[in-house]
Amino acid sequence: MAISIITKEDLQQFKIELLEGIEILLKGKTTEQKLWLRSSEVKKLLNISSGTLQNLRINGTLSYSKIGGSLYYNYKDIQKLLADKKQ
Repeated sequence: MAISIITKEDLQQFKIELLEGIEILLKGKTTEQKLWLRSSEVKKLLNISSGTLQNLRINGTLSYSKIGGSLYYNYKDIQKLLADKKQ
């Protein structure tokens, strides 16, 4: 069994490489946005209640697609809604 000596410089280099790897992973996750969101995700994103989301559907402010019993909202429609309401 061979013995390897790890120096302080080795640990610093490992730290730099590890942090760079984590940064790359985080950048990849933040740039990915799902195209279709469920109701719970939209409520969380917009910080609104179920009733408010229902009102947005009913008055046609926010379009949706229903598949089975689940409602899906296009992320681009949500962005457009926010841009239109921007003051």
